[in-house]
Formats: sequence, structure tokens, C-alpha cells
Amino acid sequence: MPQYSIIDVDTHVTEVPDLWTARVPAHMRESVPRVETDARGRQWWWLGKDRLIPLGLTATAGVGDFKHPPRNYAEMHPGAFDAKERLKYMDAHGIWAMVLYPNVGGFGAQEFLKLGDPDLMLACVQAYNDWQTEWASADPERLLPITSTPFWDVPAAVKEIHRCKAMGHRGILFTGEPQSFGQPILGSRHWDPLWEAAVELDLPISFHIGSGNMEGGLRRDKLQEYGRMAAFAELSVDLFMNNGRQLCDLLMSGVLARYPTIRFVSVESGIGWIPFVLEAMDYQFEGNRVADDRPEFDRLPSEYFARNVYACYWFEQTAPRRLLDKVGTNNILFETDFPHPTSLYGDEIARRIEGGLADCDAEARRKILWDNARTLYKVAPPPAA
Repeated sequence: MPQYSIIDVDTHVTEVPDLWTARVPAHMRESVPRVETDARGRQWWWLGKDRLIPLGLTATAGVGDFKHPPRNYAEMHPGAFDAKERLKYMDAHGIWAMVLYPNVGGFGAQEFLKLGDPDLMLACVQAYNDWQTEWASADPERLLPITSTPFWDVPAAVKEIHRCKAMGHRGILFTGEPQSFGQPILGSRHWDPLWEAAVELDLPISFHIGSGNMEGGLRRDKLQEYGRMAAFAELSVDLFMNNGRQLCDLLMSGVLARYPTIRFVSVESGIGWIPFVLEAMDYQFEGNRVADDRPEFDRLPSEYFARNVYACYWFEQTAPRRLLDKVGTNNILFETDFPHPTSLYGDEIARRIEGGLADCDAEARRKILWDNARTLYKVAPPPAA
């Protein structure tokens, strides 16, 4: 029997071609996401009249990279889109459970805003959540769905959160910068019903990198001057830093003061930057006497982080060896990002863990790889056998 030592808190599932077209009413089918093949045999996702991304760009693990992604499903690792194959892959690498995130709709469901029709946008979100639930049914104790939200409509989002919780979802996906879509800022009372639903249902809220407005994307001028791969590398790290800005916003928003038991997860953004951000926030908080104007703040920003926020790491080697005490071993989760271009794949998972946690004691190691995620996502352990 496999020996499990990892709960992987950030992975993605490659959506099947008819995910949306098979689930929405007939009059919506030409507008929802669909797959089309170009003259060179490459498959692409389309949304209405807009071409989004190559099909294989989000499923390169073990078979390609960002420069040479698979052209179709046949060229992908089967675990990218087949739940039974995903479970086999997990068994092979000691991963007991995986938390599941989307691709096509955006890492915060923001791509659906392009449709402009509220009914169509909601139908796309619901269709995705239904499909994700079905996909995870291959083993709902090990495949853990996260609810995509129609965040542009708070009552609809709250209703969808309740619906998906009843179907077994383990968390809530939300944009870390709603203001980039013309929505109120995080600290606005506009969002209180959503925070209250998260607290009531005991569900963590994920700020996945790339959940903000991505219209800038790979800038054409940088593609021309830097080259495609250099531009992508720069953008990737920029997205990590953007989660740092979102964390600063969250810490000053008052949300964590108003909802002491709420929990947020900064997904796929790493941990090495966190000690600086927390030290800087505490310094500015005290130096500017923020509590004089905001009496609801009863602790420092770093203390709110320790109580309410988690962060995920995967490739880092320096931070796990030198900064665990500055981030807090109770606040760190492990991910692989399978099957994305930046993911850890195969034997590299164990190598990165050993390299990063080599100086870590057994208790801290177990917290990071297992206990923190088990508690946060209410993961049932493997059978005693």
C-alpha cells in the first residue's frame, strides 16, 4: 500500500471540451468556453469570439513546457484531465489529497466577466462547479474541490457557496483585488455577506495568483524586447509579488479584525517574501499609529497573519531552510501546482521537499506537508489498513 506523507493544496484540472457546452441551455452554447482545432492541429480554448489559451498550456507536467506545450489531450499526462489517472499519480508520489483549481475561467473566475451577460456568467460558474464536483467524485476524500464564485454578484455568490458546500467543496475561490474589475475594495462592507458565509460554513478563502485583472498579461513590447520566455518568467514572479500587495490590503482592510475566525490562503505565491511584508507592515502600522484611527485593530498586522492567513510554497529552497520561524510553521502549506508549467513533477517533488526541509524538525515538517492542510480542509486520513 502507498505511504502517504503529503497533502497538496494547489493543483489544477484540465477542463474537458464539453464541460460548458454540455451543461448550459442550448441558446448559450455558442458563447460559453469551447475547444476548437486550428489548421496546424493545435487545440485552443475559445470564449465567444475570443481565443483564450492553447489547450495544453496548463498541462505541461512530464510532457512539455511553456515553450513546447502539448497540442491536445492525447499528448498530456493523463492525470491532467482524468481523475482515476490523477489518483494513480498521487499514489506513486505519496500524495494523499489534492486541492483543485480551475484554468479556463481564470484563477478567480474573472474570465467570465468578458461575456457581459449576468445569466450567462452565472451559468458558466455553476457549470464549472458542477463538473468539478463530478470529477472529484472519483474519490471525494482525496480530490478536494474549491468553489468558483460569481463575485460580481454577492447574493448569487453566497448562494453558490452554500450550494457547493452541500456538494462537498472545501473552500472558496475569490479575487484578491476586486477593485481591478470595478468592484468595491476588500474592506468594503459590500463583501460582508460573503465573509459571513465563509465563517458560517467554516470554509477558507483562496487568493490564487492571477485572480486579478490579467488584461495586461504578456505585454507585446516585452515580448518583442525580452523574448517570449523571458517575458513569461518576469510575469510569473510579478504575479507572486501581486499576492504580496493583496496581503497588505487584506491586513489593513479590517476584515480580519471583524471576523476573528475567518481564514485566507495565498495560493501559488511562495513564502520567501512574507517576512519582509510582515515586518514592514508592523513598522508602518506602529509608526503611523494606525490603531488611533482604527480602534477595531487589537493586534499587529503580523499577528493577524499568524491567526488568519496561510501561504503555500513549492519550489523554494532558501525560505524553508531559513525563514520558517519568521513565517510560522502553523501558516505554511505545501503545493505542487500539477500539471502547470511551473509545477513540481514526479521525483522532483521529493527532491525539493528534502532540499527545502532538510534542517526542519519532524514536527514542523509534518505541519507543513500534512497537518496544517488536514485541519484547514478537513481531510480524512487514509484507512488504517
